Amino acid sequence: MGGFFGTVLKEDCVFDLFYGTDYHSHLGTRRAGMVVYDQKNGFNRAIHNIENSPFRTKFTNDVQDMAGNMGIGCISDYDPQPLIVRSHHGTYAICCVGRINNSDELLDEIFGGSQSHFLK
Repeated sequence: MGGFFGTVLKEDCVFDLFYGTDYHSHLGTRRAGMVVYDQKNGFNRAIHNIENSPFRTKFTNDVQDMAGNMGIGCISDYDPQPLIVRSHHGTYAICCVGRINNSDELLDEIFGGSQSHFLK
């Protein structure tokens, strides 16, 4: 199980993102990440292993270097997230929390003749 938190503010959102993501840290025990976007500097991301140390301890120094008015944070049991995707649609950050029970069937259907991509 995991959790995610997102925020968009008119001013800097890093501390809101930090505490909002930390609130979800009881939902996952392996990976945590945060990414913020600043129009001037672009994306700034930090991902850490939180198996042996709490979220706040791992991210306290990162928060000092981050700035932005949009951000997402993720607590995950398996995957290091958020991901930064660079595509013909532009550059954006995503995170997902969930479980897909029929991923093999979905992959067969998606790749069965269509022009699609699938991140796994």
